[in-house]
Amino acid sequence: MTAQTQMLAEAARALNDNQLTRAEQLIRSSLVVSPENPDALRLLAAVAVATGHFADAERLLRGAICQAPGFVLAHADLCTLLGRQGRAAEALGLLDELIGAGDGPVWALSLKAATLTAERRADEALPVLRQLIARTPGAAIPQISYADALQTAGHLDQAVAAYRKALDLDPASGLAWWGLANLRVVRLSADDVMLMERAMEKAKPGLDRVRLGFALGKALGDQGRYEESFRRYEDANRVRGLLIHYDPQATEDFVRAAEAAFTSTLFDARAGHGNETDAPIFIVGMPRAGSTLVEQILASHPMVENLGELFELRNIAQQIAGREISNAALPGVIAALPAPQLREIGDSYIISTRRYRRTDRPFFTDKMPANWQLVPLILLILPKAKIIDVRRDPMACCLSNFTTYFNRHTSFPANLADLGRYHSDYAHLMDHLERVRPGRVYRLGYERLVEHPEAEIRKLLAALDLPFDAACLRPHENQRSIYTPSAQQVRQPINGEGLQRWRAYAPWLEGLRDQLENL
Repeated sequence: MTAQTQMLAEAARALNDNQLTRAEQLIRSSLVVSPENPDALRLLAAVAVATGHFADAERLLRGAICQAPGFVLAHADLCTLLGRQGRAAEALGLLDELIGAGDGPVWALSLKAATLTAERRADEALPVLRQLIARTPGAAIPQISYADALQTAGHLDQAVAAYRKALDLDPASGLAWWGLANLRVVRLSADDVMLMERAMEKAKPGLDRVRLGFALGKALGDQGRYEESFRRYEDANRVRGLLIHYDPQATEDFVRAAEAAFTSTLFDARAGHGNETDAPIFIVGMPRAGSTLVEQILASHPMVENLGELFELRNIAQQIAGREISNAALPGVIAALPAPQLREIGDSYIISTRRYRRTDRPFFTDKMPANWQLVPLILLILPKAKIIDVRRDPMACCLSNFTTYFNRHTSFPANLADLGRYHSDYAHLMDHLERVRPGRVYRLGYERLVEHPEAEIRKLLAALDLPFDAACLRPHENQRSIYTPSAQQVRQPINGEGLQRWRAYAPWLEGLRDQLENL
């Protein structure tokens, strides 16, 4: 490995750890030696994106592609950047030029499908993926991407067949096994358990082994082998925790800082500022608390468009924070924003969501559970937005999170103790906001919703100033695309089948129960 390669590898690690200044120093030192190095240009573009300098990032990425026309990662980053700026049509046009009459590079088809999926256009991605499969008939990954798109679009039987086809091609694919397991409404058989255990014996340490572990946990649970299931989940989470860093103290520090910064006095002083639109409906809370069902209910209303899980608010918070701001410092930075700037930031959020709008319905949902941390920001920049906090029994909710593999980019607790602590931090902040802004956030209990759907849906719609519509009582009839792990569950009639699932694992949850006692 050359000195320059080592320098760029160190820069990539610094970038991954959000040490942006350190990363930029290393990259620029590398560019002094080799000014047109495409890897260095791409990494510097990533720094530019992280600091909100999108025009610089685009120039750098186009420069990297000019130096290396087949540089797939640079093409992928450019497509992502263009999409983030509402220029997905431009990104797709560039890819279509590469694809040509169908004899262009295979990776361009893959990027086109990924770009369409990122734009919430799964139905349009399907024919592109079929082309990709036709050109790579022996590859499992295109089949898995196809299966993912099928299940997102609601084609369950076809998705199962595509995952099975991928497993025919690669029986040890953790990605395919987890995709199949993640359908949740599909029961995995004893034969599936045997095949996964065989694959686990050969799997190398890493995310594929983690995915296999989660899939095995699901399959063993389907077979009623709960202790074995729990141990598989436990081991998979242990390995995930080694690969994907999560700092529980940082979350607690953030909440404590937020409680200190966001007071009644502060909100009173900022009243009358921000963007005055009432279009957004934010759905927040713990993952696996029922937010997808709530979104499905609202998406069935003729006045509401669902936009799924958006990263727009998180992107805005990162730009506000600037370089290398710690979690504990972010609430203070937000609280110190001058009142006139709040309107500008609210405007930028609304503009950023337009890329996902497909209808002229007056309201839209932004269902990103982790936005519970940014509810104070919402209150400041979008004072008329509606906010729903979806609550579920803490034991059931934490166990469901423990048994879910999210993705390789999500920093999230990987053991029951940290999950209990995370839930406690979330509840503390939401309870604090209820004290300083009573009634501003509508709290919806998942158990009440599934046990008394009509009464709770009527109350929810009234809280959102929406007229009652009977279609909201039949959310399973809504054929929209859904991009979360609960996709297939919410395509079933509202039911309480999963309410008591956690009790099957109760003998191994004593530590979690102790952690949650203060709630």
